[in-house]
Amino acid sequence: MAIIKTNWIKKFEKLYREIPMGEDDESDDILSGEDVIDERYIELTPYEAGDKPDPEKEAGETGDSSEQEKDTDEVRDLSNPGEETDESEKPESSEEAEQAEAAGVSARGRVVSRMISYISNESSLGKSLKTGELRKKMTEPAWTVPAPFNMTDFDLENFSMKMLSSKDNPDLDHVILQLHGGGYMGAIRNAYYVFAGLYNEISHGMNVLCPDYRVAPEDPYPAALEDAFESYMWLLKRGYKAENIILAGDSAGGGLCMALCMYLRDNGHPLPMGIIAMSPWTDLTASGPSYEFNFDKDPLYGNTKESLIYINAYPGDHDKTDPYISPLYGSFKDFPPMLIQVGSHEMLLSDSESVAAKAREEGVKVRLHVYEGMFHDFQMAYTAIPESKKAWAEAGKFIEIIMKKENL
Repeated sequence: MAIIKTNWIKKFEKLYREIPMGEDDESDDILSGEDVIDERYIELTPYEAGDKPDPEKEAGETGDSSEQEKDTDEVRDLSNPGEETDESEKPESSEEAEQAEAAGVSARGRVVSRMISYISNESSLGKSLKTGELRKKMTEPAWTVPAPFNMTDFDLENFSMKMLSSKDNPDLDHVILQLHGGGYMGAIRNAYYVFAGLYNEISHGMNVLCPDYRVAPEDPYPAALEDAFESYMWLLKRGYKAENIILAGDSAGGGLCMALCMYLRDNGHPLPMGIIAMSPWTDLTASGPSYEFNFDKDPLYGNTKESLIYINAYPGDHDKTDPYISPLYGSFKDFPPMLIQVGSHEMLLSDSESVAAKAREEGVKVRLHVYEGMFHDFQMAYTAIPESKKAWAEAGKFIEIIMKKENL
């Protein structure tokens, strides 16, 4: 059964869909998610420090090991995260292409990665893309709301928000608070309203609130956190229960979700039902090992330190290790279940792996899925490449599981 009920998403995928599909790639339908996440990963007793699951042993209990690794989860050795993959970010030769294919990277995914690498490293737009200047100056027309949805505007004192809802059979009891990415320097853009539509679809009709929170350099820390907190409290005041709220964010927005959850816990506020973090930026000190071993692989931010992940105005004069700025340095005790997705070629890979390890040690139920050969925010390909389709289906399955088991 397909999660996306209509073809509204296709118009936003035109660029990606002009890339030919390989014969071995998936169809255009996004699957239900049954093949990409198993409830065992949520039901498992939280891992003790240093206790990592054995994927071969788990696969032996549930079926074929190769299918288990391909269709469910890649569990990485967090003690040596750089050893698993040494393939080039540009599998141009037949040998490299065969290696990438053997690792499970789709033909279209490889082409998109190389396209991003060209734009980021060789085109005239590259430098402004890496520094965030392009995003900062970007102007877009008003988003045309697709037929299946309604969009409502809300103006608060310091920022505005949009609420996307289903026209048919809306879920009025649950809501997703989506905190957008952009390195804390870029405002919300139309791609995140497409994200909202996808979140609405995979959650079977949940409303999706999209705050356009304040960003740097005009509004450095703590402005983004303040606006995220105000958005959350706004939902509570409108009658939503905390246990019916899901936080979702990508890149800086993924880190902001975790910082918000820490702030809520530290100040005695009720916590949300779960967190979905796509390529989250959790360490603004850029100190993880993947900032080095993926320096030449990351197609978006690689090959330079003149990028927003190194030079960023958001922290201002504050310590970058403040957990509300870099949640990796905080405690995850009492956090709700988290789904963390990241690409193996990201410089930010360590941000996800280190958070997952630390949260598990503190008793949090975490599903970390490292998508082989993928780039930062690859979910922004929507359903147009197999890896992003799987990621969205996985997010839908995660929502389904935490909805069933809110008292995990």
